[in-house]
Amino acid sequence: MKKDAIKILIAFILFIIAIFVPFQYKWINIALYIISYLIVGLEIIKEAIENTIHAELFDENFLMAIATLGAFALGEFPEAVAVMLFYQIGELFQNYAVDKSKKSIASLMEIRPDYAFVKRKEEILKVNPEEVKVGENIIVKPGEKIPLDGVVVEGNSMLDTSSITGESLPRKVNIGEEVISGCVNQTSVLTIQVTKSFGESTVNKILDLVENASSKKAKTENFIHTFAKYYTPIVVVIAVLLTILPPIFIPNAHLIDWLYRGLTFLVVSCPCALVISIPLGFFGGIGGASKKGILIKGGNYLEALSKTEIAIFDKTGTLTKGTFEVQKIKPINIEKEEFIKLVAYAEHYSNHPIANSVKKVYTQKTEESLISKTEELSGLGIEAIIEEKHVLVGNEKLMKEKKIAYNKCEEIGTIIYVAINGKYAGYIVISDTIKEDAKTAIQKLKENKIKQTILLTGDKKEVAEQVAKTLQIDKVYSELLPNEKAEKLEEIKKQSKGKVIFVGDGINDAPVLALADIGIAMGALGSDAAIEASDIVIMTDEPSKIAQAMTISRKTMKIVKQNIIFAISVKIAVLILSALGISTMWEAVFADVGVSFLAVLNALRMLKA
Repeated sequence: MKKDAIKILIAFILFIIAIFVPFQYKWINIALYIISYLIVGLEIIKEAIENTIHAELFDENFLMAIATLGAFALGEFPEAVAVMLFYQIGELFQNYAVDKSKKSIASLMEIRPDYAFVKRKEEILKVNPEEVKVGENIIVKPGEKIPLDGVVVEGNSMLDTSSITGESLPRKVNIGEEVISGCVNQTSVLTIQVTKSFGESTVNKILDLVENASSKKAKTENFIHTFAKYYTPIVVVIAVLLTILPPIFIPNAHLIDWLYRGLTFLVVSCPCALVISIPLGFFGGIGGASKKGILIKGGNYLEALSKTEIAIFDKTGTLTKGTFEVQKIKPINIEKEEFIKLVAYAEHYSNHPIANSVKKVYTQKTEESLISKTEELSGLGIEAIIEEKHVLVGNEKLMKEKKIAYNKCEEIGTIIYVAINGKYAGYIVISDTIKEDAKTAIQKLKENKIKQTILLTGDKKEVAEQVAKTLQIDKVYSELLPNEKAEKLEEIKKQSKGKVIFVGDGINDAPVLALADIGIAMGALGSDAAIEASDIVIMTDEPSKIAQAMTISRKTMKIVKQNIIFAISVKIAVLILSALGISTMWEAVFADVGVSFLAVLNALRMLKA
C-alpha cells in the first residue's frame, strides 16, 4: 500500500505540472500526461490484457483501460489521466479499508501460541505447542499465553481472557480448575496438565472458525457478484450502441461527440463500489462481533440471523449454569448441622453432581473412620452406616423400597429424602441455578423483534415450567430425548416463515444445532461436538450475547442495503446524464470514486459494531 501511495503521489505531481505549467513545447505537457498515466495505469492495462487473453472480459480493469485509452485517442489527455488517477486513489482507499477490517479479525490471530514450556524428566523444554502430548505438564509464566487447554495442577493466578471471550475483567484460577488456550497468565507461575492436543485446543478451533468465515458468503454477497457479472457486459454493449447508433440515425450527430459519451458511460458503469463495499460490510460485521466474543462462521449466517423470528433454547448449561446447588434443607426432629453431616458423610464416596452439591454445604473435614459402610443402590440412592446410625439418602423410590413413611415434597427441583434408623428425617431440595443474564437475554430478544421464545429440555415438566415462568419464555416442551428435540425443532421450522435459531451447549444438542437454520453454541464451556455443529459460537457462555449478535446482524444488513440502494441509484442517474451528454468524464470519475468512497466509509462503521 505504501508503494501504491508513492506511485499515486508522483503521478499526481506530474499531472498537476502538466495542467498548470504551460511549457514552450506542447509535447512536454503531453509527455508528462503520458508518464503520469503509465505510472498509475500500466498495471491496470496489463491486467485487462491478461484477462482478455483468458476470456475474462468486462471487469473494472477492462472498463478503465478502454475508457482512458479512448480518451487519449480523442486527445482528452487531462481527462484520461484524471480517470485513471482518481480510480487508483479510490482503489487505494478501498484497499486500506479492507486491510483495516481484516486487521480487526487478524488481531485474533495474536492468540496463536508460538511455543510451550513442557516438563519432561525433570527438565523444562521449549517446544512447539503441536509437539506437546495429552497428559504432559506445561509451565506458564506471568505474561505468557496459555498454549494448550488443560487443568491447573500447581499454582493459582489471574488470567486475561479478553482475547478469547471479549471480557475485560481478569479471571482467577486455582488448582483443579480448567483453563483454555489463548488466555494470558498475569500474576504467578502455573503448572497445567494438558487435556487436549493443539489440534483440538480452543485456540486452534477459534483460528479455524475465523480463517474460514469469509469463505461462507451471504446471499447478498453472491447476488452482487452475479449482478456485476451480467451488469458489466450489458453496459459495455450499451456504450458501444450509444457510440455507433446516434451518428447513423440522428442528423448532424458527430461520431467524436458520441464516442466521448460512450467512454464517459463506461467510466460511470464501473461496479467497484458494490463489489468492494458489500463484502467489506459483512467482513466488518464478523470482525466487530468477534471483538465481543461472538464468533460467526460466515456472512451467510450473519445475514440469516437478521431474519430470525423464533429462538429455541436448551436449558441446562444454556440458560442455567449446569451446576447443581442446594436450595433448601428441611430436617425433621434432628438438628440441621447433624442432618447435613450425616448426608454429607453418606455421599462422601460419590462423584455424582448432586452428591457434590450436598458435600459443598458441609464445610467441616470428613473423618472417614466414622463411615462403617456405604452402598450405592442403583436408581435409588445410598445406604450407609455412620457413627453406628443407619442412614438412607435418595429418591422417593428408595423410601418406598425400604418402607419408610415419608411426607412427599411438592417443591420444584431434585428432592433428596433422608431416613435415619428407619425413620423419616427430612429432605433437601437441589436445583440448577439460572444464569444471571438469562432473563435479560430473553427480554432483549423480544425487543429485537423475536416473535416467539421456546424451551426444549429433557428435564422434568415442573422444573422446565418453573424456569420458563421465571424467564418469561413463551412455550415449553419438557422430558424430551435428543431425537425428540430434533423432531420438535423440525415441526417448529415448518410452522415458521422466518428463520429459527437453536441455542445449546451439550453433546446431545449437536443434532439439533445442525438442524436449526442457525445453531448457536455456548462455546467456553460447551462440548466440542456442539461447537463443531453450530454456526455461531458465544465464547463467554452469556445468553445475552445472542441479542447482541442480532443487533450486529441487523446493523450489517442495514448498511449493506444502504450501499446497494445508494450505489445503484447514483450509477443509474449519472449513466443517464452521460448518455444525454450532460455529464462529462470529469463528473463521471468523481461520481464513481465518490460513490465508492462513501459506500466504503459506510461499510467501515461495522468495525465499531
